[in-house]
Order: sequence, then C-alpha cells, then structure tokens
Amino acid sequence: MKTHSKPKQNDAELSRRGMIKTLGLGLTLVTLPSFMSSAMTEVSVEALDHGEQIIPITERELVDMQKFIEDCIAANKESNPQEAVKEVLARGVSNPSAMLKAIGNPTEAGLKVFLRSKELTIFAASWTPQMNLMPHNHLMWANIGIYTGREDNIIWKRSENELEADDVRCLFAGDVATLATNAIHSVTNPLQKFTGGLHIYGGDFFATERSQWDPETLKEEPSNGEVIRNIFKKANEQMHRMKND
Repeated sequence: MKTHSKPKQNDAELSRRGMIKTLGLGLTLVTLPSFMSSAMTEVSVEALDHGEQIIPITERELVDMQKFIEDCIAANKESNPQEAVKEVLARGVSNPSAMLKAIGNPTEAGLKVFLRSKELTIFAASWTPQMNLMPHNHLMWANIGIYTGREDNIIWKRSENELEADDVRCLFAGDVATLATNAIHSVTNPLQKFTGGLHIYGGDFFATERSQWDPETLKEEPSNGEVIRNIFKKANEQMHRMKND
C-alpha cells in the first residue's frame, strides 16, 4: 500500500506565499478560498497593465465575494455562459446595498480584481464623479451590474471606416446590461458621486489586445495603457481637488 506523507508546514506556507504573490492582490490569507487554486491562478496577474488603476482587495472582501465568484464560475460552464452568468450577476446586484457592503464603498477610480482566468474575469470598477472612458471594445462578451451610482453607456457601431452612436443604456443601481463579443461602448458617470459596478468578461480581459477610439475624432487605435492610466490618474486627481475645495 502506498503511503503519502503530509506536506511540511514550510512547504505549505511557501506555496501559499507564492500563490499570493502571483495573485498580486495584497492579501494575507490563512486559507485561500476554494476557487483560487482552480481558477484564479490559471493565469498570472502580474501583468495587469492595460493602464487601469488596480485597487488591492482585502481578505474580508474576497471572503464576502467567494460564493458569488464560485456561482459565476459554475454558470460559465453552462451551454449559454453569458446568460447564465448574467442571472448570477442579476441576483447579486438585486440587493445593491448588500453588494456595496461586500465590495466596499468606492474611494478612488480603479478596479478591484476578484477573478482572472482564461475563461472568466471579474472585477469591480469604480468611476469618480463625472468620469468618462473613451469608446473601446473587449473582443469577448461582457456583463455589467451596477451596485451604486449610475453608469451611462453609449453603444457604437462601425459604419464603413467610422463609428456612429447606435444606442444608449443608462444603468442604475440594481441594473444589469450585456455586451456582445463585438460590442464597442463608451462609459460616463454623470453623477456627483461615485459609481460602482461589477464587470464580468468571458475570457482573460487583461491578456486581450483591444482597440480604443479617440473621443473627439473617433479614430481607432490600439488600446494604449499610458492613455488609460492617465485617465484614471486625472480622475483621481480631480476628485481630490474637489474634496479640498
């Protein structure tokens, strides 16, 4: 009969530290939630550098979101993954105050990344008052659920070599919207308060080379991390100036 020796405590600690380093979330966990080893660590998150401001998540936030994330992972295995994940998201934001409590009040523009894998990306995006994001695509399906504030989306369509506005979707707390794989949208927070939404993508959002469009000329260009980084930076700087006035 084969015997299996228990891993040494030092080995377990080394593995856990390595996983936390790979996750890059600033966590100190005694035990990792079950979904991490099977899903989140499939892809390293060291290169989250499309320009977005990444906000470290806390252990409490991750634990509070564990059931929701596990439900999304299971739903993503259904025959219609976007619709199944949308149902999970709709349930999650149907009580916006509970979701806000789990994720935490937004205090800056940025993303709290709860899951990154080859099959699924989940993050909470927070927009400062009156923040705008230029037209861009994802090249994968997306579901968006708002848990505080409001997010206005302009849906764009290609017309020959140009973009033209095709639809407008105003999302309030508790609302959920879907975006197709080829969708192009721009985002505005029209309020004098923060907006927070859960964004779920059917793939590795951070490993996909996407496009963005100049907000004035609507000229298509490769997604530029420096440009996007500057948008988040200026939004946070403007917010701090408003606080100090």
